[in-house]
Amino acid sequence: MTSRSNFPIRSMGQDGNHYFFGYYNKSNWNSAGNRLLANQVPWRDAYLTPDLVANVGYFDLENDGQFKVIGQTSTWNWQMGCQLQWLGNQGQTKAIYNIRTNDVDSRYPYFGSEIVDVQSGERRTLPLPVYVVASNGQWALSVDYRRLYITHETIGYPCDRFKPDLENCPSDDGIMHMDLATGGFRLAVSYADLARFHPRESMRKAIHWVSHIEINPSDTRVLFLHRWTERVKDETCFLHRLITMNPDGSDLRLLECSDHPLPQLADDFDPAQVGTFDYEKSEWQISHPLWRDDKQIIVWGPHNGEIHYHLYDDREYGPVSVVGRDILIENGHMTFSPVNPRWLLSDTYPDSTTHERVLFLFDMETGKRHDLSSFYADPSLSKENRCDLHPRWRADGLAVCIDSVHEHDRDMYVIDVSDLVSR
Repeated sequence: MTSRSNFPIRSMGQDGNHYFFGYYNKSNWNSAGNRLLANQVPWRDAYLTPDLVANVGYFDLENDGQFKVIGQTSTWNWQMGCQLQWLGNQGQTKAIYNIRTNDVDSRYPYFGSEIVDVQSGERRTLPLPVYVVASNGQWALSVDYRRLYITHETIGYPCDRFKPDLENCPSDDGIMHMDLATGGFRLAVSYADLARFHPRESMRKAIHWVSHIEINPSDTRVLFLHRWTERVKDETCFLHRLITMNPDGSDLRLLECSDHPLPQLADDFDPAQVGTFDYEKSEWQISHPLWRDDKQIIVWGPHNGEIHYHLYDDREYGPVSVVGRDILIENGHMTFSPVNPRWLLSDTYPDSTTHERVLFLFDMETGKRHDLSSFYADPSLSKENRCDLHPRWRADGLAVCIDSVHEHDRDMYVIDVSDLVSR
């Protein structure tokens, strides 16, 4: 159950199904605030296999919150869903999401994406799955989710029909750039390119991948995490770098690197002894980066021997600012209000004793943290099937949406924060 709820909260799913959206990095509201994207499944939790189908759709907030299905997909995970997102920043009648195809000859066999006009029902298939779409709705960036399933199962897609024999650091794969009008695509930056960029000895025998790819508001720069490891089954062995580039892969910039010794690589180390959230609370973790504006990036990670919420400037290598020192002391999923960057929205991972997660707003002007509510997280859920809050803003900055299982069902909740942010 919810404890110390201080703001009006509304549960979206009331029909016996389970609902979730996924990651924190994109809003599931359209710009008008009257449609709320979601994935609908019949299970609270399930081990993912290629035959599990989710309905894709939206809550019609002008029609008693009725859920309207716009498609189906078997290409999803509990953390990121199917990368469902609105297209463009005007009107937003079209949504895009990842699908499973029968195309064995595609660049990433059996995976693609689909654009659906939610008003006309018109749909179109694209040859690559998407990771993130530019705000203008014209292009997207893509990765091989089969690689992610091997390196970081939580955010990958299983594919029993095609078992890839992945190179550790290929020159023909990495981040792909796809034109959404034509479906044409090209390689923006390869894993071999990344390994040659400020190389580290620890990269030499490791498998490489990228995650947390984000495009700045004006669609001119891209950030991502470059990760590598020799032990994919143990996340505490992941090594991290925060990098930015132009959309075509040029002008790479290294903002942070957390390469460090790994005693876990010893033959007698037991990964089973690592707790579900130990990785998220590691002092070496670089995670959840997001653009504050066209230049600034907020991220949880280490810098100069201390781990904090840090604010980086993509255009300069000089000073990195700590956000909320002694107040924001643990990893979370953070985003700034789309209308007032004074307000930072974030959450915590479950407390190891109470299993409660706290949703909060941090005031960048006063340095004060305002706890919105606390939500119970069922400790029986696994790393892959867990339900993080992943808070997301409405376009007007007056409400937020979360995923949660605190009332047993996996559901989405809308929380009104207008009283606080309008003061």
